[in-house]
Amino acid sequence: MDLTDKHYVFVCGLHRSGTSLLHRALRGHPAISGFAGTGAPEDEGQHLQTVFPPASRFGGPGSFCFAEGARLDETSPLVSPENRAKLLSEWERYWDADKKVRVEKSPPNLIRMRFLQAMFPGSRFVIIVRHPLAVGYATQKWSKIGIRELVEHWAAGHRIMLQDLPFIRQWRMLRYEDFVQNPRSVLDELCRFIGVKPVTPAEPVASDTNDKYFRRWEEESGADPVLAQRISLLHELPGRFGYGFMKPYVNQCLLPAASDSGMMERLFHA
Repeated sequence: MDLTDKHYVFVCGLHRSGTSLLHRALRGHPAISGFAGTGAPEDEGQHLQTVFPPASRFGGPGSFCFAEGARLDETSPLVSPENRAKLLSEWERYWDADKKVRVEKSPPNLIRMRFLQAMFPGSRFVIIVRHPLAVGYATQKWSKIGIRELVEHWAAGHRIMLQDLPFIRQWRMLRYEDFVQNPRSVLDELCRFIGVKPVTPAEPVASDTNDKYFRRWEEESGADPVLAQRISLLHELPGRFGYGFMKPYVNQCLLPAASDSGMMERLFHA
C-alpha cells in the first residue's frame, strides 16, 4: 500500500500527560486531521481498531507499562501488509480524506513507536512528558493505585521510551509544563517539524494545573517520610527531564532533537 501521499503523526505520552490537550491543538490546525467525535475515550486510536491490543488489556492507566507484551516493536508478528491495510481502513473512516496530515494519539504509543514506525514508514512522533507526580495523582482518577507505584510506572514507561528512541527516525519531545507556559511557541515548533504552517492555538491553556498535585505531594510526603524516601530513589530518571520531588519540582531543561548528539547523550545516559 502506498503511504507516500500521506503524513502520519503519532502523539505519545502516558495517560494524564497532556496528550489530549496536544492532540486537540494539532487537530485544530486547518491542514491536519485528527480524530474527533468518535465516541471512544478521548478519541484515542487504540479504541478505534482491532489490529493491536489497547492498554486496557494490560491493566490500563498506571499499569500497562509493567505488563509483558504491552511493548511492541518492528519484530512484532502484527507487522504485516495485511494488518497495515486493516488498520488504515479502520482509522481512515475518522480522518478527513482531504487532509494529507493525519494525527493519532494513544498512551500506549509511548512504548510502541517502533511498531508504529514499521507500520507507517516515514511517520513522525511527538512525545509529551509531564512531571511524574502530576501524572501519578491525576491517574488516580481512574485507578486506586498508590502514588509510589504510579511514579514507578512513569519511570518504567519513560525508560522503555528512551531505549526505543534511537531507533526512531523522526521525533520531537516536549514537556507539558513548557507547553502550558508558552503554547504558541511550542506549537510553532511542532508545526515546523510536521511540515505545516504555524497557526495560533485555538484552545486556551491553563498553566497552573500541576500545582494542586504538588500540594498533595507535600501533604502526603510530610506525613509519611518513608514514602518520600522511596520515591526519591527514582529521582535519577525524572531528573533527566528536569523533574524533582522537592521545590521547585520543575527545573529548566532543554530536551533534545534527534540531531543533538550531546543532549541525547545526557538524556539517555545521565
